[in-house]
Amino acid sequence: MYRLLFIFTLFICPFFVQAQDVLSKLEKEYNHASNKTEEQLNLAPKYATALFFHNFKPKSYQLLATNISLATKQADGKYATILYAVQAMNYRLDNKEAESSKSLEMGKMYSLKTNSNEAKGYLEYARGWILTRNNKITDAVAAYLKAINYYENSPTTSTLYGRYGNTAKELSAIYADLNEFQLEEKYSKQFLLLASKQNDPNLIFDAYMRMGYMYEQKHVQNPSDLQFRNKAEQYYVQAITTFNKNKGSMLNKSNLSYAAINLANLYIEFNQDKAMQYAQLANKVSLETGDAIHIASSFGILAELAIQNKNYDLAKSYFLKASMEIGKSPVRNHNIELSILESLSRVSEEQGNYKEALTYYKSYVDKYKSVYDQEKLDITKRLESQFEKERQEQKYIKLQLESDKKAQQIKLINILRAQREQVYNNLKLVEENQRERLKFSELESEKKEQQLRLAKLETQQKNNDINSYKKLLAFKEKINTYYIVFIFIFIVLILLLLYAYKQRVKSIKQRDELHALALEKEKQNSKISTLTALLEGQEQERGRLARDLHDGLGGLLSGTKLQLSYLDPHHSETIEEGISKSIDQIDGAVEELRRVAHNLMPDLLMKYGLEVAIQEFASRISNNGLDIHTEFIGYTNSISQEKQLILYRIIQELVNNAIKHASPSEIIIQISEEEKVLNLTVEDNGKGFDRTDLDMRKTAGFHNIELRVQFLKGTMNITSELNIGTSIELQIPIY
Repeated sequence: MYRLLFIFTLFICPFFVQAQDVLSKLEKEYNHASNKTEEQLNLAPKYATALFFHNFKPKSYQLLATNISLATKQADGKYATILYAVQAMNYRLDNKEAESSKSLEMGKMYSLKTNSNEAKGYLEYARGWILTRNNKITDAVAAYLKAINYYENSPTTSTLYGRYGNTAKELSAIYADLNEFQLEEKYSKQFLLLASKQNDPNLIFDAYMRMGYMYEQKHVQNPSDLQFRNKAEQYYVQAITTFNKNKGSMLNKSNLSYAAINLANLYIEFNQDKAMQYAQLANKVSLETGDAIHIASSFGILAELAIQNKNYDLAKSYFLKASMEIGKSPVRNHNIELSILESLSRVSEEQGNYKEALTYYKSYVDKYKSVYDQEKLDITKRLESQFEKERQEQKYIKLQLESDKKAQQIKLINILRAQREQVYNNLKLVEENQRERLKFSELESEKKEQQLRLAKLETQQKNNDINSYKKLLAFKEKINTYYIVFIFIFIVLILLLLYAYKQRVKSIKQRDELHALALEKEKQNSKISTLTALLEGQEQERGRLARDLHDGLGGLLSGTKLQLSYLDPHHSETIEEGISKSIDQIDGAVEELRRVAHNLMPDLLMKYGLEVAIQEFASRISNNGLDIHTEFIGYTNSISQEKQLILYRIIQELVNNAIKHASPSEIIIQISEEEKVLNLTVEDNGKGFDRTDLDMRKTAGFHNIELRVQFLKGTMNITSELNIGTSIELQIPIY
């Protein structure tokens, strides 16, 4: 009873009620990002939501208004769309439906200015969330499905799976209320999968609780099927395990008591020991957090266990404590209050204290009557509203019938008019027919006259044809002579054209061969240049190795040799001290040798790949004055070891150049992989330089890097500003 009501309260709200230290952390992150517009706009929705649910509503609304003002000035409407969606949901929780609708409309307008499917999906999610609270379930489901369609066609971001998962959770809750178990199970499992992908313990906990609640309801409907009960138990236990493993990351400590209450209620029917264990855990945690609903629920379970053990005094004390806690709750739930009064009456009756039982029962009846009267008043108002609506509908139907009647009259008039026009047209056709017959008679007479004239003309034409035929024969003889001469000339021209064409083809072929040779030569020169640069890089590595061995390892070993040569065998104390110093120097030489060997060929790269090697390199180079960050996004370690080594050398060279020339305090190395392309970015906040003054060919370091990039068939882009920093981006194809 207590637990089911609490679950409804939890799933009606899509946000986590965060702890005070989390709010402080968000405030610090937001203030730190205040000079970076995009980072600030990314943090604003989460921070504004946290403020709203900690009852800092004016500050939350002000924060949203400030960031919406910034977002609307952006060319892309992504951030404005998301911020307006958050504002709309907050207004709806404050019962400001007009403002909520306006915010949704503004979000829709800015969604037309962005290509971000995630932002469009979040707006549809907000619309569905508001429709759900307005009891427009069909429209809400349509909005959620539209949001899912947008999410499925969106690239992966740091927030995508979380937003997608919340949408699936809402659909699961809706289908649970509609008793559509298959759809509820589908979206509950999808929510669990997305929460795992997001790797957020809060979402994972919520997903386990959603799954447990789903299977528990199936068990309630089918008590004989223990499979559902076992699955519910499994998911509730996994939720508690997730909470205990991630205590430092959990945003709401009350989640532990929430899970314990659900599990205790499940065990109460078949395992009293475990039910008592989890009820006590829920009571302890809820007392620490001060959650009145949870405290009352835990006392209610303990009371039920006491009744099962015939300990009525203890049960009564638990019910009274639960009643006191419900009275402290800002959200009064009359069903729980009624249940407590009924239970107190039942316990007093079991004890034989009928007077007290009657008192509690009268309180129960009075409370029930007040609740019933209020519900009846609400129902009356709804019925009056429904009656007014039906009256308007009847009026509309009457007007529609009158309109249809007039339309039928107009249609009848049009039919009569059409009939009259048809009679008139028939009369005209009869008259036309008579005229045509008269014309036909006249034509017959003219035809006979024409036949007579035609016979005369045919005789004259035959005579003319005989004369023309004679002239034609004479003309053909002349034409045949001309044809023979023309054919001979044409054949000669064809032969000349064929000869010229062969000569031209030969010339073009020779020119193409020369061009191909020139291209091949240019490719060879490019390969030689690239290989030369790589060899130069290797020579530089060998030179640096030689200097490290000579200056570092050689000096240490020479010092050790000199130290050992001065030892006096007749003074044992001197010998021990000298040997100790020599061992320390040898340890230093071994460490130096390891450093040189690691620079020459890092073992981590060979064993574990580029990601681990770069992280180790960044950790080794970082110090108090320099912080090197590494980020790997979607990296699958799919490129060959040879290319990984070249990339490692490029990163070494870029970092060393930045340290040597730019004096930065922070360097970021980012590697991401998408659509068969590896993106590498090395960014520092050092001195920077003027890009126009940089000559790749004269700068040996950049020249070697560029040639290595060309060897990998990639591209390099350099962005730098004085006193701001430098960003170097590489794009390397993966195949």
